[in-house]
Amino acid sequence: MLAAYKGTTSISLVREALFGAAQRGLCTALPLQQARIDPQLLLSPNARVSAAAFSRLWVALSDMLDDEFFAIDSHPLRRGSFRLMCHATIGCESLEQALRRILAFLRMGLDDLYGELKVEGDSAHIIIHDHGIERRLFSYGTWLILVHGLLCWLGNRRIPLQALSFRTPRPNDDSDYRMRFCEHIEFGAPVTLVRFDASFLKLKVAQSHESLATFLRESPASLLVKYRNDASLSAQVRQRLRNHRPEDWPALDEIANQLSMSSSTLQRRLQAEGVSYQGLKDSLRRDMAINFLGQSDLTVCEVAAQAGFQETSAFHRAFKKWTGVSPGAYRRSSTQEQSAY
Repeated sequence: MLAAYKGTTSISLVREALFGAAQRGLCTALPLQQARIDPQLLLSPNARVSAAAFSRLWVALSDMLDDEFFAIDSHPLRRGSFRLMCHATIGCESLEQALRRILAFLRMGLDDLYGELKVEGDSAHIIIHDHGIERRLFSYGTWLILVHGLLCWLGNRRIPLQALSFRTPRPNDDSDYRMRFCEHIEFGAPVTLVRFDASFLKLKVAQSHESLATFLRESPASLLVKYRNDASLSAQVRQRLRNHRPEDWPALDEIANQLSMSSSTLQRRLQAEGVSYQGLKDSLRRDMAINFLGQSDLTVCEVAAQAGFQETSAFHRAFKKWTGVSPGAYRRSSTQEQSAY
């Protein structure tokens, strides 16, 4: 049922993506229109947009700025740079050779950030250097998406990240970062770095020039969604929920039994990840509703039913609580932006 589910992105990341253009005094209305994101959503702190909408914004901003790094570095990463980086790595023998080439390429393309690979025994670290100047969290995160996403594609598998540290303070909502990278994230750290198992560096590059064409057509969506963190317990629970219609979602004790643990252990481990079982169900309903509202062939009543609500009024209340706007307003803005585009 939920095979097409892609999740959502917080409005705070949308604002972060727009920051560089706004700082340059550029009008952000056009990229928002091309992404089919209602500017009014920027005023609602709890709003979220579909993964597809954020991918469209990524492309629209890159085109407008001629910068695939959103004008957040002193030097623009000119349009087409990611494509060239892919071509530069496709012929590598191993992922280590490819990663070193990726880091070298980005060091030539950007001024403010650059990466250094260190291998110590079974552990590999990518240190993100920033010349001693603390950058915005979005800067480090975007750099890491480019590097990690391409490396995962080259190896034809997700490279699990064991730990991640950022120099920046913890944001009000760090769920986007935990969902994309890993659960073990330290904020306010002395250095920004990511750690993973060094054995992945020995893997052969599994892609070819033929598969590259498809990958580039699907980017950046594939970078943002395909290689998300799927190792956390909350991700495992979400996956099990996605296999059922909302009205058939199992109770907590049933999920715990499926995962071979007690209900109290499941609750405790989810709490350690900053979520609850009810919160996971609510966020999944929210993301389903946002994605369904983007489909013009479904009425709001039908979206409510698809999201597991027996009463449309209850869906209206829940959606307003989740996003700060009503489902009708969200639907109208999405339709208007799509028509304008």
